[in-house]
Amino acid sequence: MVLAYTALNAYGAPTKGCGVNNAPSAPPPPAPERIDVREIALPPVVAGNGTCTPALNPRGTGCLPAKLQEIFQAGGFLPDGRHVIAKVTFAGAPAAPDPASIYNGEQIIIIKTVKGEKFSNGDNWKCITCGIPPANSAGRTPTNDYPQAFHDGKRILAGTNIIECAEDLASDACTPDKTHVYAIRQSNKADDSGPGAQIRELRIHPDNIHLGFSVPAVTSGKFDQYAYFGRLKFNPAPLSGPEPRAPRYDVLNTQLLFREDQMPVYVDPRDKSQLLINKSAITVGELRGFNGDGREITYVGYPAESSNIDVFAADLTTGAVRRLTQHPEYVDPIDISAHDDWMVVMDTRGTDRQMWLSGLRGIPPVTDLVSTSATSSTRNNGYRRFFQPWLIDRHGDRGDYFGQKLNAAGSGIPGSGAINDPEWNGMADPRWSPDGTEIVYWQAFTVSPACGGANPLPCYKSTAQGGRDARIMIAKLASRSPKVPKTAPIASDKVAWGTPYVPGSPNPSRKQPAPGNYTLKGGCRGSAKVTLTNNDATGSLQRVRVTYKDFSDDGVNVLNGWEDVSTTSPQPTVSQVDWYSDLVQKGPWNGSKKTGPDGFHLAIDVLVNIFNANGTLSTTVGGKKYTQPANGT
Repeated sequence: MVLAYTALNAYGAPTKGCGVNNAPSAPPPPAPERIDVREIALPPVVAGNGTCTPALNPRGTGCLPAKLQEIFQAGGFLPDGRHVIAKVTFAGAPAAPDPASIYNGEQIIIIKTVKGEKFSNGDNWKCITCGIPPANSAGRTPTNDYPQAFHDGKRILAGTNIIECAEDLASDACTPDKTHVYAIRQSNKADDSGPGAQIRELRIHPDNIHLGFSVPAVTSGKFDQYAYFGRLKFNPAPLSGPEPRAPRYDVLNTQLLFREDQMPVYVDPRDKSQLLINKSAITVGELRGFNGDGREITYVGYPAESSNIDVFAADLTTGAVRRLTQHPEYVDPIDISAHDDWMVVMDTRGTDRQMWLSGLRGIPPVTDLVSTSATSSTRNNGYRRFFQPWLIDRHGDRGDYFGQKLNAAGSGIPGSGAINDPEWNGMADPRWSPDGTEIVYWQAFTVSPACGGANPLPCYKSTAQGGRDARIMIAKLASRSPKVPKTAPIASDKVAWGTPYVPGSPNPSRKQPAPGNYTLKGGCRGSAKVTLTNNDATGSLQRVRVTYKDFSDDGVNVLNGWEDVSTTSPQPTVSQVDWYSDLVQKGPWNGSKKTGPDGFHLAIDVLVNIFNANGTLSTTVGGKKYTQPANGT
């Protein structure tokens, strides 16, 4: 059903017309469309530790191992829309001076996407970084993840490097001797010494001049990260930084995408007994990219609904925030089309992976003050993701519209190799073609220890060539006509709501409400009693207890009951959560969220994601009960 909700800037701030939709109206959801999905060929697989012989690859242009997952990643399209980029790891190369010896280790390749098209040597792929002279890559860093093309067709961002050819990358004229690899460096010391900041998850801004990225940090003993935005500038002769001082790209005029006054949960300055939740706060947990014209950043933010991890967009100039996804399942990989009219996400929606935890909608995000690290980590089982690609229009999830699954067609039989085989799991990031007619995404096959052995889930044999456990897919939006690629305006170096970054300055810290007893008023009626308790050792919040009494923010769903959640961090990346819940909601989102008599106790590492819990936590929505995954799954 399609519901009407009150648009509020904050819980606890009742508005006129409660229960009436005061938000800007969105058009009706789009009709489903035809989507044709195909797999594109990769270099042949070499068995075990074998050699990539002429029998496997007559042209001597490399082989891949069957076990690829953590050493492989698909990237985006080149600007011509006929090639995609991938990070691969070649194996079995013969020793030098054999010409094929250069097809070894981690490299960047480009792959033809049009069936039947080949490069001049007969392959449908071309290695861009193989055989580059050492002098051309003196400052190269070891990371090559999330490969993305620049609009000029001559440069690729890969990890913390920019690969640059004097000719078009796809042309025969682009040879190793004409190709250079330059490191990207963000200074982080006042005297500009050292290797620079540990930047990760880099994303090119659509103007191809600016860059977004994240930097990890430890705050109050817990892992955190902050997002940054800066201008790329080539530095042909660095005078500072690491030795040897090779040519590189520096990030300048950097803005920290954070401000201390942007608190999602805060104490009412006019009444210190009242707690408020600011739905318009810009709380960038991890930067995921930009919208089509680059006016907005996209990011994983503080939950708008308890335990529900979503992606948001924030305008770099005005600070206006849009919530892009609303489904209770987990999402973070996202790409918005160049024409800014559609998005593609990797999401666990449809798998029920997170519904036991986040399925009851409309709960205000109060316990999330201490639980978000844990609730965002149960989405995976180690390296296994439970993502699949979803197509959503610009206006995002709304009512009963939650997008269209790109790879819905097929038998759905586990291990069959079908387009919708659930053992093939979506990975980050999906990417749009420049003309808006195709989407590239990649998948990893479920392998041990995510199945088999002590794990109760069965393992299947990959049907991909050579038993390969990674594949690249192209989704063709069959009814769409190509659009002329758009040119994004050049962004300002200054982000109105950001903070200028000064190298050498201490890490920021996210503020939280002071410990104490508070009241959180429903947007329409009712209230919640909230008790916040600090960890004396770290000075940060450790426990949140909430009791709801006829709480309603939208006038149609009414919440009663209580939750008590506490978290400790024995290591920065490890969360130990003790959770007690007895919630009941009446209304269109009718349901409950309850723990067993002994509560629910979870220990999980945010970087490893192995589920290990004692006790039970379940959510029932519309009469359907969702239960937690088994340990180790």
